[in-house]
Amino acid sequence: MTDNTETQRVVTASREIAVGAEQVFELVADPSQQPRWDGNDNLAQAPTGQRVHGVGDVFTMTITNGAVRDNHVVEFVEGRRIAWLPAEPGQEPPGHLWRWELDALGENRTRVTHTYEWSRLTDEKRLPRARATTADKLQASLDRLADLAERS
Repeated sequence: MTDNTETQRVVTASREIAVGAEQVFELVADPSQQPRWDGNDNLAQAPTGQRVHGVGDVFTMTITNGAVRDNHVVEFVEGRRIAWLPAEPGQEPPGHLWRWELDALGENRTRVTHTYEWSRLTDEKRLPRARATTADKLQASLDRLADLAERS
């Protein structure tokens, strides 16, 4: 029998976007662009000049309630994958991860997979928001990202 509670702690969505992986990755790896395509309607703004270049980078984002988050990059392959753990400034990340994976399917086609994982989240006050982050919210981000990338 599968533990549905644990299964639901990793949420994934994917789709093809009709542009090259490099162009899509630039939108994901530049935090100042992320509020433009956020399907969770959770991101307000990020200062420019924070383009991610590798594991260990930290970028700052202001969320819609006015709080600031430091996002600790824990996975990075240029043009292919990026993942980060958000945290309150000066605090350790509470255990939820956002990941973007890009697979080039050709010069002008990219499969993008977006994952939200909260299997290590221990902060009880964050659990309702984590549970509310469903595959349809991830799909909304992918759809907005596709629209933005394909119009550029």
